[in-house]
Amino acid sequence: MRTTLAALIATGILGTSLVGCVQQNDDPHPVARALPTAADVRIDLPESAAGGNVVGQLAPWYVATRDVTRMLNGGSAFVLILVHTIVLFPPTTADGDTYTWGPWSEALDPAEYRLTVTELADGSYDWALDGHNKSEPTLGFDTVVSGNALPGGTGRFTLDFDAAEKVNPRENDGQGVIGAIYDVPGRSLDLDVDTTEDHAGTPTPVHYEYAYREAADGAGDMVFQIFADTDDAGALPEEATIRSRWQKTGAGRADLRLRSGDLPAAITASECWDRSFLRVFYTDSARWQPTEGDAAACAFADVDLPQ
Repeated sequence: MRTTLAALIATGILGTSLVGCVQQNDDPHPVARALPTAADVRIDLPESAAGGNVVGQLAPWYVATRDVTRMLNGGSAFVLILVHTIVLFPPTTADGDTYTWGPWSEALDPAEYRLTVTELADGSYDWALDGHNKSEPTLGFDTVVSGNALPGGTGRFTLDFDAAEKVNPRENDGQGVIGAIYDVPGRSLDLDVDTTEDHAGTPTPVHYEYAYREAADGAGDMVFQIFADTDDAGALPEEATIRSRWQKTGAGRADLRLRSGDLPAAITASECWDRSFLRVFYTDSARWQPTEGDAAACAFADVDLPQ
């Protein structure tokens, strides 16, 4: 995606004057308690500052796992911080069980935004952040981010990058849609991403799937899948899957599989690291790198990729 969720919120939405113009409410709307905080949906991965890519040095697939979690933490955080910030202030209007904040913008902003929250019969809240391009006065509002939140800590939200670009083309050039489902008590986060990326000069559809689970003791498990044409051999989409698991100590294992599309056969690879995040074992079926280390040192003995 050419524009990250963090950049979208930071430049296109949080740059407005809402916080500076309205007095914060001492008794915020109940949706503020229903929505999880950014910390609630944070993906926790033990961290290290070392470097390298051989046995005895920092495991590069641990680094890849860490980078993915940082990116997703940032995106989820900006959405939730944004909505939490808005609902701390009194709504602009109320109509039955529907409350609206805005529209608001600064004089030089190319777009204006509003947040609408509706309380449903099941106790959950539907919410939508809509935007309007001020240079197109005849056009209505488009939904940029929307979701549903239950007071127990479960819910979902969807970010539409195409709508964000329509509302504010000066500061957004992303494409596609991100869908997120979270369960705070169950410590899980699932993401689906549909977008378009440049591949050898040709716009190519890409689909990402991400699933994260955290155990009570801090151990974690994530599966990240990409469905797209990833090689130059043809136009068929391949499937790339990486699963990373780690114990509460930080020791973990990552397994990779490339298959389908134009690949004549599936390619697999595995890497393990110890509690200091140093590589203790590596192997792959394509001979990208020589096998090294000891498989018996892996925190998890099995590969166990999704079928």
